[in-house]
Amino acid sequence: MSEQYTSQEIASQPECWERALKELPEHSAALPAPGERVAVIGCGTSLFMAQSYAHLREEAGLGLTDAFPASEVRAERAYDRVLALTRSGTTTEVLAALDRFGPGVRTTVVTAVGGSPAAAVADDVICLDYADERSVVQTRFPTTQLLLLRAHLGHSTARALADVTTALTTEIEPELLRAGQISFLGSGWSVGIAAEAALKVREAAAWWTESYSFMEYRHGPIAVAAPGRAVWGLSPVPGTLADQIGATGAHLRQGSLDPLAELVVVQRLAVELATSAGRDPDRPTHLTRSVVLEGNG
Repeated sequence: MSEQYTSQEIASQPECWERALKELPEHSAALPAPGERVAVIGCGTSLFMAQSYAHLREEAGLGLTDAFPASEVRAERAYDRVLALTRSGTTTEVLAALDRFGPGVRTTVVTAVGGSPAAAVADDVICLDYADERSVVQTRFPTTQLLLLRAHLGHSTARALADVTTALTTEIEPELLRAGQISFLGSGWSVGIAAEAALKVREAAAWWTESYSFMEYRHGPIAVAAPGRAVWGLSPVPGTLADQIGATGAHLRQGSLDPLAELVVVQRLAVELATSAGRDPDRPTHLTRSVVLEGNG
């Protein structure tokens, strides 16, 4: 068993978030300006952060913002800027996507490695090296990145900063630790957070997890809810849906923290479940820090 870098990195998030906000002024010019048409790209965790950011930016009325898996980007569309989210800066699909945009499209890369291949081809680079991770599973880098992006959009981050400390000490309900299956739900920008929550528990613990928006969960997925399983709202679950979930016998956790802080609790759950299953949360089976493909993949 490793030294559990993941747990240490989860615990360091309050400091990382504070630093990101402190350094925001020096990064602002590299981030999308109001009115720009923006494509946000990423893979895995970074894709889910891209989806949350895209929703928040459009909701704020700051301009068209599309989020794509890097492998599925629509580079033929008229964008002013590409925002690439990539911890390692070495992911094959991200590098290929950046190469597909014409010279008139400005590129910004948010990464943890300033000397990475993605950083080398970008017009602007935001390096959050202090939030980099030794573990394969991402925790503090994506949350620090999204908090920075939220603040740049003008969103208040006061609640998130207060809640992240609570997230590190709040009790994880025994029902969640015993649940054989967990569905994570969200609404609006927290749909991306729910997807990341489900991924985190799958990656670290190889657990059966799913994610949906509140309304979509009613259209079939609620069929898996049952005693011994759980549903976790990354933002408060609407009353009528909560009643429906309660009727299934599944355990319901109503998220009471800022969704990004609620995700920190999920990260802790992922480590707990992985450890109880005898798995190494720092080095999950079949996963690597970055996906680097040979040839065309």
